[in-house]
Amino acid sequence: MADLRDHYIDWIRDAHAMEEQAVTMLTGQAKRLEHYPELKARIEQHIRETENQSKQLERVLDSLGDDSSTLKDLAGKTTASMQAMGGMFASDEVIKGSMAGYTFENMEMATYKVLIAAAEALGDASNKSIFEAILEEEKAMAAWLWDHLDDTTRQYLARNEADVTAKR
Repeated sequence: MADLRDHYIDWIRDAHAMEEQAVTMLTGQAKRLEHYPELKARIEQHIRETENQSKQLERVLDSLGDDSSTLKDLAGKTTASMQAMGGMFASDEVIKGSMAGYTFENMEMATYKVLIAAAEALGDASNKSIFEAILEEEKAMAAWLWDHLDDTTRQYLARNEADVTAKR
């Protein structure tokens, strides 16, 4: 049983680092979005959700008697900063950012599915409900990105065709 609990705590730490990375990536993306107000507004909403998710995961770790991994968080933020900066140079940044965001949301959904199963195996009902709520927010963001990817693409193409700044 100790191994299961150890895995569980490690996975929660990983989720916390992932959410910290997401805040960094999303903030960088939102700051650069100039011509896509609906996308920017949704990303800003998700930044607030993600910040709250990170705080919830910190509380979960505290309730389990564990501190969040500062080293993993720092590594995740560094990686996210590099990824955010790399997007600045892509001529189709808004498209690549939307696709990367959708992909990242799906990784987050898988993470919370794992945490829910682990919480069930450990009989941790209170934290399971936190993971379920976070999973729903990640599903909503992924669905929003999916539902708007075609519109974002058309806006990008129209701006590009009109020879106006299209990338962001």
